[in-house]
Amino acid sequence: MKLSNSYAELPDHFYAPVQTDPSPSPRLLAWNGPLASQLGLDELAQDRERLAAIFGGNQPLPGGRTIALAYAGHQFGNFVPQLGDGRAALLAEAISPGDGQRYDIQLKGSGQTPFSRNGDGKSPLGPVIREYLVSEAMHRLGVPTTRSLAAVATGEAVFRDRMEPGGLLTRVASSHIRVGTFELFAARHDNAALRTLVDYAIQRHYPDSATEAHPVGSFYAAVVDAQARLVAHWMAVGFIHGVMNTDNCAISGETLDYGPCAFLDTFHIGKVFSSIDHQGRYAYGRQAEMAHWNLARLAECLMLIDGERQEYEARLDQFQASFEDHYFQLMSRKLGLTQPNGEDRELVTDWLQQLQDNQLDYTRSFRQLASRLAADDTPCFGEFEARWLQRIDRQPGGREKAAALMAAANPLFIPRNHQVERIIRAAYAGDLSPFHELHQVLSAPFDEHPGLEHYAEPPAENEQVLATFCGT
Repeated sequence: MKLSNSYAELPDHFYAPVQTDPSPSPRLLAWNGPLASQLGLDELAQDRERLAAIFGGNQPLPGGRTIALAYAGHQFGNFVPQLGDGRAALLAEAISPGDGQRYDIQLKGSGQTPFSRNGDGKSPLGPVIREYLVSEAMHRLGVPTTRSLAAVATGEAVFRDRMEPGGLLTRVASSHIRVGTFELFAARHDNAALRTLVDYAIQRHYPDSATEAHPVGSFYAAVVDAQARLVAHWMAVGFIHGVMNTDNCAISGETLDYGPCAFLDTFHIGKVFSSIDHQGRYAYGRQAEMAHWNLARLAECLMLIDGERQEYEARLDQFQASFEDHYFQLMSRKLGLTQPNGEDRELVTDWLQQLQDNQLDYTRSFRQLASRLAADDTPCFGEFEARWLQRIDRQPGGREKAAALMAAANPLFIPRNHQVERIIRAAYAGDLSPFHELHQVLSAPFDEHPGLEHYAEPPAENEQVLATFCGT
């Protein structure tokens, strides 16, 4: 087990040393064995009581150094000069024995820090269950994301709108460096800290940029492409992040923060779930625009220490084309197009319009469309279906190859909002079996799961989740 904390070797004003609050009676609810193996943590898994103690905040992680990270951020377009980890602690960094990559191990809901801003630093169990399920589902769907290593019930009550059982989530990330981390030092005009942060980020995430003629510009271009790829994946799986503030925009290109997130049921380009997004700033169809906005804020920080505005504007201008390329590549696979061309973009657009006009379920409709490859009865999707089948029949491999591609690109199971809410209610009542069942199907979302088909069902009218909440 190889642990360290390289971020704690940066200057003191990058973080604050903290201690985690102990849990009265920690109970391990979930342990991600495959992820633990990837991180070289197998020896911990031999003792579940020790796991509960460590990831319940009662024992330090051997070799770690516990800190809370400092950052700022734009929240719904408004700059907040001091945010930081108010309810989380970075326990250590694990070095993967497989590829030598460094991963943060962070405990969420671990108590107050110097950045708590009058909060209690704790988390109810509900958001812990939600992030564990959704982040691991996103990973299985092929979306770049932070991961979940452990979920623990703390044995204490946490007050929000009501008393709720407390929980702790252990999150794993390539790092927790955000656009807001750069904004913190830019707002303070601390160019030395900015330079240190850029050098660290390049070394950790984009080492190839270090050998380029313009390392900082190359780093920025890499972040731009990583964000374009990330949002393309979100859009393709029907995911709405809900709170795309710059402090939730990771420069690694991983999905960070699953607070008020949701998945589309009925397709609508303007769909909003987050209860605090009153103006629809982070609506489903605006996510690429908002990622572009966040990247412009990063450019403003980097220009303070390196390069001219025109250079960064040119690199930022590449975002939209990069996003569209990634997005239409993913959507072409979902439509079974083995050799997509420029004309297929119209086919994708027409398909989405068909879904919206007819108020169809986003995830299920792709599987229903795939079933039409072997059908010979009346078309289910009208004129679009005929055009799509003609396009499929013109490509090498025809319908058989398209069917295989669509089966691999379109999940049967996603963490549907109403199912996640039902599972949280069951957990609060002491029943974890639905949690384990949903986790099972989400671990293989493209496969059939006999007896568990109900987890693929869209919500009935009385089951629809109309708004989501951060909850922590």
